[in-house]
Amino acid sequence: MSVAIHRTAVVAPGAVLAEGVEIGPYAVIGAQVRIGAGTVVGAHAVIEGRTTIGERNRIFQFAALGAIPQDLKYQGEPTELVIGDDNQIREFTTLHIGTAGGGGVTSIGNRNLFMNFSHVAHDCHIGERVICANGATLAGHVTVEDYVIVGGLAAVHQFVRLGESSMLGGGAMVVQDVPPFCVVQGDRAGLVGLNVEGMRRRGFADDDVRGLRGAYRTLFRSGLTAKEAVRKVREEPLGGPVERLVQFVENSKRGICRLRGEAGDDADPES
Repeated sequence: MSVAIHRTAVVAPGAVLAEGVEIGPYAVIGAQVRIGAGTVVGAHAVIEGRTTIGERNRIFQFAALGAIPQDLKYQGEPTELVIGDDNQIREFTTLHIGTAGGGGVTSIGNRNLFMNFSHVAHDCHIGERVICANGATLAGHVTVEDYVIVGGLAAVHQFVRLGESSMLGGGAMVVQDVPPFCVVQGDRAGLVGLNVEGMRRRGFADDDVRGLRGAYRTLFRSGLTAKEAVRKVREEPLGGPVERLVQFVENSKRGICRLRGEAGDDADPES
């Protein structure tokens, strides 16, 4: 299997393209770029900087990967963007390299979907099977755990963590950590319930869902302080998902999104 490079594409000397890579018309590939087997790069896409891309990714037309951070402190340090396997990176998506002050690496896991005009800033860390819908924006240093859905036009503040299987409603403005398995919406984003449908799609056991319902009520709707609520939840035996939820709350540095209104546990806004 050979590499297929369109005659109008520009591939700089030094770029490393594995077998089966396809480079579309007018695409630009920089000298420090490494692209894994079977990855397809669409027309007019630009991949630059110290960018490493895994296997079987699909990078659509006009995507821009590996540009320098939108951070005035950046002074040309040799930082990186590292992308895993089987990702879809749609039109006009931007993914930036890291900064020395943020660890030097922006990392993207496997099987993620970045829809049109989504943006991942410097030093973000994205897990697996994450969906960033159209226009979703992650500021620098954001951590996104597995199976998160970031709704269209949602924006996430620097250093925020989005917990496993959480969901951000369309247009959410998120300035504090979003707990695992929870749904937030609004400006400033607040908790509106559990992502029950997301858990069902992942095949969570009924006992785990019931345990999370009880923990959610205690942690976020009981009126207790965070420490009191965590202590109360820990009085009962914890299943794996509940333990992950409690640990996330305990380890939060920015604080947890507060309850928004009196929505029920099954709230499931459109993304």
